[in-house]
Amino acid sequence: MSPKPKKTTQLKHLVTRPELSFLMEAHNGLSAKIAEEAGFEGIWGSGLSISAALGCRDNNEASWTQVLEVVEFMADATNIPILLDGDTGYGNFNSMRRLVKKLEQRGVAGVCIEDKIFPKTNSFIRGSAQPLAEIDEFAGKIRAGKEAQIDADFVIVARVEAFIAGWGLEEALKRGEAYRQAGADAILIHSALRSPEEILAFKKEWGDRLPVVIVPTKYYSTPTEVFRDAGFSTVIWANHAMRSAITAMQKTVKQIYQDQSLLNVESEVVTVGEVFRLQGEAELEQAEKLYLPKHGKSTRGIVLAASRGQELGDLTKDKPKAMLDVKGQPLLSHIASTFRDAGVKDITVVRGFKKEAFNLTSLTYVDNDAYETTQEVVSLARAKDALSGQTVISYGDVLFKKYIVQELIETTDDFVICVDAAWQSSRNKGRSADFVTCSQPSSKRAFYEKVTLRDFVTDGERSDVAGEWMGFLKVSDAGAKVLKATLETLEQDDKPRFDGMKIPDLLRQLAKDGHEVRVLYTTGHWLDVDAVEDLVLGASF
Repeated sequence: MSPKPKKTTQLKHLVTRPELSFLMEAHNGLSAKIAEEAGFEGIWGSGLSISAALGCRDNNEASWTQVLEVVEFMADATNIPILLDGDTGYGNFNSMRRLVKKLEQRGVAGVCIEDKIFPKTNSFIRGSAQPLAEIDEFAGKIRAGKEAQIDADFVIVARVEAFIAGWGLEEALKRGEAYRQAGADAILIHSALRSPEEILAFKKEWGDRLPVVIVPTKYYSTPTEVFRDAGFSTVIWANHAMRSAITAMQKTVKQIYQDQSLLNVESEVVTVGEVFRLQGEAELEQAEKLYLPKHGKSTRGIVLAASRGQELGDLTKDKPKAMLDVKGQPLLSHIASTFRDAGVKDITVVRGFKKEAFNLTSLTYVDNDAYETTQEVVSLARAKDALSGQTVISYGDVLFKKYIVQELIETTDDFVICVDAAWQSSRNKGRSADFVTCSQPSSKRAFYEKVTLRDFVTDGERSDVAGEWMGFLKVSDAGAKVLKATLETLEQDDKPRFDGMKIPDLLRQLAKDGHEVRVLYTTGHWLDVDAVEDLVLGASF
């Protein structure tokens, strides 16, 4: 496979090819990467957007070296060319020469400069009051830039502001021709009208002397086919990544401020894992495997999903509860996805009833074929080979938010369970449920002080109840060894009792053997699927 052309060559091709090309605005390395992943062939390094991201006005308040630092990160993050919005060239012809030299050094493929006076003002702010540069002075700046470039394919676009300043078509054409003769590779004709009238008039008179670039920020309702039919070279979507980011940030920050909590925004924003992916974490992970000493294993997950779920009647006649549909996917798929979002990738599922119905990939399956005559502890014992290193164990019929697993993972105790402190409003109060008594009741202090399990009870009305167990158990590496040994001993020494044990019975045994079980309080954000109405609730979970 032939090597990809240089970025300068790529940009020159985009500007000069007969087909209409598109450049997407970006203002930092992250937005540049997002533009590339969306499929854009080139990036517009917007002066407005970069200055806005820096908290400055678009009036050259950010120095040209600060802009260069930003655009260098953009170039490093992407493999597509960048055309920098270079304002007026940041000074006179000498500034322009140095700008071109530094952009080439940083892997930037081209620069667009506008024929206004330095320091500039954004074209959409009091445009008609803005003075334009003398034609000869600006043409000299273009010649200086072209003579300074080392790479023959480096692109210099001359931006004509005659329409913005209210000077009309004749002046626009006059300036465009002077800049063409000075060596510009393309002309950017700008307009603040809400119709394409001015830019179409310019293109009709201009013909094909040089490629013409447009920025339809104001006349955005014009169909793109109009630009294509008129023969324009390139369309720049000039500031929409920045503007959409502001919309999203304002909404999120306002929500957090109002709630004084993250619970209502976490599901509305990308995962931290997606941020890591965009940052290239996968490449670093591979490099770490080559160059760093080996570290401990990551957290594993075990999902106990052997039971039929008879309480759901005919719904589980031909498939187990864990494979019932919730929002178009099996319940187990949601569980596995949430585990993965929380960083738990190695997931073992214990099957039993209708085990052939489990068809999800990227999961490890083990079977409890005696599911009809045994309980949860036997299922866990069937997965004991997965009890290696830190492990989170959960039921196969519980929907939950990823933060619950994340908080479990962050604890260092050998045995940790999650308890819902809002048990008074639990949907399970009239059902068979596992309520707990603890070393101290749920309170503000209990959320950051160490609390331990005392016992499990079935009566949620008892005065000493501290909460409802949510079906999660985390064991550390040392805890996994203890748990594995306990399972083996129980199966060998007391098989009848072992067959009938549930996880609360196992936790009681661990406590009896002298092992402390820590309680991690939380409030809500989980759903125990035990009835048809729970499946309905799960659709909006």
